[in-house]
Amino acid sequence: MIDKETAKKVLNQLLGSGGQFSELFIQKKVSNSLRLDDNKIENASSGFEIGCGLRLIYEDSTYYAYIDSIEESKLLESAKVLRAAINNSNINKSIDLNDSYSNYNVKILKYPDLVIPEVKKQILLKVNEAARNKSDNIFQVTASLSDTQEEILIANSEGVFVKDFYVKIFLAINVIAAKGSEVRTGYKSLAKSMGFELFDEKKPEDVALEAADIALNMLDAINAPIGILPVVIGPGFGGVIFHEACGHGLEADAIIKNASVFKDKLGCKIASDIVTAIDDSTLPYHWGSYKFDGEGSPSQRNILIENGILRNYMLDIKSSKKLKLPLTGNGRRQSFRDIPIPRMSNTFIDKGTEKPDIIISSIKKGIYAKEFSGGQVDPATGDFVFGISEGYLIENGILGNPIKGATLIGNGPEILNKIEAIGNDLDYSPGFCGKNGQSITNEVGQPTIKISAITVGGTGA
Repeated sequence: MIDKETAKKVLNQLLGSGGQFSELFIQKKVSNSLRLDDNKIENASSGFEIGCGLRLIYEDSTYYAYIDSIEESKLLESAKVLRAAINNSNINKSIDLNDSYSNYNVKILKYPDLVIPEVKKQILLKVNEAARNKSDNIFQVTASLSDTQEEILIANSEGVFVKDFYVKIFLAINVIAAKGSEVRTGYKSLAKSMGFELFDEKKPEDVALEAADIALNMLDAINAPIGILPVVIGPGFGGVIFHEACGHGLEADAIIKNASVFKDKLGCKIASDIVTAIDDSTLPYHWGSYKFDGEGSPSQRNILIENGILRNYMLDIKSSKKLKLPLTGNGRRQSFRDIPIPRMSNTFIDKGTEKPDIIISSIKKGIYAKEFSGGQVDPATGDFVFGISEGYLIENGILGNPIKGATLIGNGPEILNKIEAIGNDLDYSPGFCGKNGQSITNEVGQPTIKISAITVGGTGA
């Protein structure tokens, strides 16, 4: 990486034509991946990249460039080229870089580069064996295992100087089962910001069995009912609805662009009194956690909605200044090639006090949505359609037959006001979120929740 003196030279070079803010984002990343299909390892790949993103801000304009190098001469030359975009009176700004600090600290026990390829291969082979041995109805298993080690350095003209190191592991499993003409899929993943000690906490075979159970359970599914019904949404991945239909509308760039129904709603009641929603990048080892965001701001716990009241948005440096609101540590980017923008980290509806079985028993006729497949969302309005990949009828307070072909159709802000009960079983699910061409790691989460009424689309009972 580079030292403080070099960073100062480059930052000053960027400001040489009168810019108001300059920044360096240096990244060195090593990645590995394995993929299993048809009982064998089909693909293995490794990658290495290193480079620097340079950002310059003047008034409302942002200028960005990147190079695949961190050599001082090339950084200075790139800064000189970028600053030519501004032709303002030369304003000299004294830059004093100081080490930044964060309360987020984790310890990595088994670094990926110290784990031999054979161990990684055996993880996928065990996954395959566990899923296939579950039932003769399972005829296809695909699984992928990836790991990354990433070193970053961030410095800017406001004095931020950050060095950090991240390790991430991701295991994804897809199982297909068939019986007669029925074919069903089950998907599960396991991912954390930690080393291969992840698999000491949870066996990959157990994740495979969870995916297999979904596929097998859905083989006997009946047609989903149609109409406006009460719905119980299960813990963990159920939080994807809040993430997609509400979370993106709470990212500050949507507020600035007038592309959010939550604009000018701070301090207003937008949800049921029992709803508290949080974005928290400080959760130890979680998939969406970090010590510093992509701008060098420390991670933090950000209460978005508190007892139904909108308390905050998710902000980066530029939106914080524009909206005159405190930074929340949500300026994130995919790599040094990308400009930081407001993004979620670990975003979830906080736990309540109800027991999940009590919530289910309160419904005479409805559905239980446990897992979701793809969906569509209009982020400007919060209107959504989500397919249910694992769902069940609820009849007289008891879980009944599995259902197929079900979709939930609604509006995120409206659904927030229809939440009648929240369970005590908060859980999380890892994934990737795409926005403006950038994909980043994050988690969704929630406990079991009850929605009084939502439109259920299906094939008819």
